[in-house]
Amino acid sequence: MNLLKKLASAAAVTLLLVLAGLDAWGYLTLGHLEPGSDQPHDRNANTVTMVFGATGSVGDGLLKAAMEDPEVEKIYVVSRRSSPRIEAGVASGKVELVLQPDFTNYGNLAPILGEVNTVLWGLGTSSLQVDDATYTRIHVDFPVAFLTAWLAARTQAPMSFHYVTGMGTDANGSAHWAREKGRAEIALAAMARGSGLRTFGYRSGFIRPASDRANPAHYLLEYLLRPGQLAISSEDLGRAMLEISARTGELANGTVVDNADSIAYARAYRETAG
Repeated sequence: MNLLKKLASAAAVTLLLVLAGLDAWGYLTLGHLEPGSDQPHDRNANTVTMVFGATGSVGDGLLKAAMEDPEVEKIYVVSRRSSPRIEAGVASGKVELVLQPDFTNYGNLAPILGEVNTVLWGLGTSSLQVDDATYTRIHVDFPVAFLTAWLAARTQAPMSFHYVTGMGTDANGSAHWAREKGRAEIALAAMARGSGLRTFGYRSGFIRPASDRANPAHYLLEYLLRPGQLAISSEDLGRAMLEISARTGELANGTVVDNADSIAYARAYRETAG
């Protein structure tokens, strides 16, 4: 029993040291973008918003942020299935669910894509759950196919595409998932070049589920990672995206947004709203 206690204590100390190291790294290296205090807001930039991945823990928070934003008048949720949040949004009249059987073919969206200003893309899966080919299909082929269809329907600003790629994304990285997410960021920015569309890659750290879906373990991890700006709620991530969309003249197409940057833009969103 004493040995087990010692092992448990050693494991706890090791975990705390690892978290402290991560926090120190985050505090020293993250945060390269500063929301300008004099930037005008385009109140029409998020009028019609489209959300992907809304049944997942990240996308659910993105949807919640869009539903609570008074400047978002219409939300299209593109998904294979519904959820309590989606159903509530549909009942309110603000959300329309589009059941999407194939995320490489968006012909069914052609009648509405010309209306869309902002896309919040939280669709994705863990690299531990699928093989490399499937991971590439989901994280590269799906968004590239969508952007191809969207740009065929609309090219005039304001347009913005917000893609959650995750901390560690690197087109030259050693891990397959990191390279593919990085490749997607580059490909999407290249597709948007010369149009009114801006694309953004969000290299977020720990994304806590929305407040009504989070449990005490989620809040504990968020608390432990907060000193290094390594954690953000999914609602705040959505707010950061909407704020960046509205600042149409501030960030260029292809900008990479790290976790501390997202925290800063979520803070600016609340200041603007409040």
